[in-house]
Formats: sequence, structure tokens, C-alpha cells
Amino acid sequence: MKKWIALTAVIAALCGAGYYLLGAEINKGASSTADGTNDYLIILGAQVRHTGEPSLSLQARLETATAYLHDYPHVKVIVSGGQGRDEPATEASVMADYLIEKGIAAERILLEEASTSTYENLLFSKELLPADIATITIASNDYHLQRAKFLAEVVGLEADVLAAGTPTSVEAKSRMRERLALLKTYVFGK
Repeated sequence: MKKWIALTAVIAALCGAGYYLLGAEINKGASSTADGTNDYLIILGAQVRHTGEPSLSLQARLETATAYLHDYPHVKVIVSGGQGRDEPATEASVMADYLIEKGIAAERILLEEASTSTYENLLFSKELLPADIATITIASNDYHLQRAKFLAEVVGLEADVLAAGTPTSVEAKSRMRERLALLKTYVFGK
């Protein structure tokens, strides 16, 4: 009986340490480092509501990216995200419409509409970049950026980041899920 209690205590301690360490890793990438140096911004997709409107997380990404694109008019943007079964349109098309409505010229926007994961967002967006471009800026919610930067390196890109806030109503769930996604990414590489 004492062995089971000791084993349970060790497992709980390891889980707690892992939870803490993954949270610390997420926080390392949670601040903006983008300064307009890179000519391309990739906005990573997120859920589109059944009404065709961006989810709160996607809305935060778009608001942050819009301000950045107005500050740096030379930057082109790739909106990246396919269409889930419960989405009425591709995430990319919803993002493009939003940016155009906010005054970003359509000529600055490229759509990547096939991806279904962060890895695919970056891999498929890379195909839209000119051959001589290897450095980019990634826009996403703060909790997501450490993994996104890691995956950019996996596909052969160097990235700085543009951090959007995470809506309070989804923060706990998003950070918990991101811990698992980050662990999977570090173990399997994508």
C-alpha cells in the first residue's frame, strides 16, 4: 500500500512539474518582438463562428494584425486557415474580408485556405512566399507563439512574433490545451 502512495505522489509531482515547465515555456514566447523588419506577416487561423464571424481569439489576432499592418504599410500578409466542418467559410477568407473592411488593401493579402493545423499554416504559407524570403512575422494569440515559432523553424523559416491578447473567457482552456500541444510538438516535431 505504501508503494502505491509513494508512486502516486511521484507521478503527481512529475505532472505538476511538467505543467509548470510547459507554462513557463509558453510564457517565453508570449511577447511581441516584431518591428516591421520582415516583409511578410502570417496570421494563423482560429475558429470561425457558424455566423461567419471570427471567434474571440481570431478577432484578437485580427485586431492586433490590423494595427500592425497600418503601422507598416510595406508588409504583405498571408491569412492562413482552412475550413472546418462546423465553419461556413475558410478561416483565411473570413480574415481577408475583415482586413479589407478595416482598410488593408486587397493587393497586400494572400490567402492560404488548405491548412488544418499550426504546422500546416506555416508549411502551406511558406509556399506562397517569394523564394528569397526566409524570415517572417507570425501573428497569433500570446499563448500560441512559442509553438508557432518552433514550427516555423521546423519548416525552414525564422520568425519574430506579434502577440495578440487572449480573451479572458477562453484563456484557461486555451493555455491548458496549448500545454498538451506544445508537448506533442516538442516530442514529435510538428
